[in-house]
Amino acid sequence: MPTNPAQAPTVPAHVLPHRTPAQLLAVARQGLAEAARTRPDGLRYAAAHLAALRAAAALLAARARPAPARRNRITSVWVLLSGVAPELDEWARFFAAGAGKRAAAEAGIPRVVTAREADDLLRAAEQFVTVVETALGVAHQPALDGLAA
Repeated sequence: MPTNPAQAPTVPAHVLPHRTPAQLLAVARQGLAEAARTRPDGLRYAAAHLAALRAAAALLAARARPAPARRNRITSVWVLLSGVAPELDEWARFFAAGAGKRAAAEAGIPRVVTAREADDLLRAAEQFVTVVETALGVAHQPALDGLAA
């Protein structure tokens, strides 16, 4: 990671999140907890994927600096993540590959994912959020049993 902010990778200003990295990580953790409580497989898959998306946004918010760009070009957070954090390229490709299933699940298409796929994605999203927290030097404090985070 560059120590000089002028050396930080740039991304179009309009795609940078409007929340702080800490806020985005907190929302990502809340999303993981929500996904773990969700029973319909498609919705569990979608919630876990969105939690990973928020963690990726936290890393973008922390590492990228805004650059002017035309708004008509759509860019995936996963593509931006690969440019800003090349060490997370494999994670970015993994979650980008699941974006279509997430969209289908959110649209209510039945049986778009299996229980196993939803559970596997939830575990992967939990790992990814932890990887991002570590990359940003943020320690996650798990909630004690029976207590809300």
